[in-house]
Amino acid sequence: MMNEFKSLSVQYLTGTVQISKPASPNSVTLDSPASEVMTDLRKLHAAVIAPNITMEVANNYMMHRGVRSLLVMNSDDSLAGIITAGDILGEKPMRFIQERGVKHSEILVRDMMTSLENLEAIPLEEVAHARVGNIAASLREADRLHQLVIDYDASGLPKICGIFSWTQIEKQLGTIIPRNNVAKSFAEIESTLIAS
Repeated sequence: MMNEFKSLSVQYLTGTVQISKPASPNSVTLDSPASEVMTDLRKLHAAVIAPNITMEVANNYMMHRGVRSLLVMNSDDSLAGIITAGDILGEKPMRFIQERGVKHSEILVRDMMTSLENLEAIPLEEVAHARVGNIAASLREADRLHQLVIDYDASGLPKICGIFSWTQIEKQLGTIIPRNNVAKSFAEIESTLIAS
């Protein structure tokens, strides 16, 4: 089996040799390619959870993984929805408790998630030409903290291949982006960033 592969050529090291360092997270700007801030699910395993798990377990899992959203998967491995830290920690659970008369510990992921029918995704081909500023403007305009990215497999079936996160974008930019909907254009967001 190994004889199918040809060995690679090598060279001897001489003189001054440096070691590569990863780019600092702040090397990303609003004009950087959008792919630089996308969590690429073709390279990383998605943080997923089942719809019948309690909301408290989902919250603990998010904290353990260091993420602020989980993709909710049906038993057949198809997407059911998404649940975010905002869904769990916001006022949504309190309203649900009042409406249904259940205990906090009885609330399930399916009760708090945004279901598939209410999700939107950006086509991967759009992302290929987009800048970080375009993604920030899209998230702000939609008043969302997360945005899914979709691609299609060889048979034409849709697959979620990436996620954009407001928090991740801010972390990589090294600054807070105002979330109000006053400034919507790329230029307006950029001028806000320059001012801060």
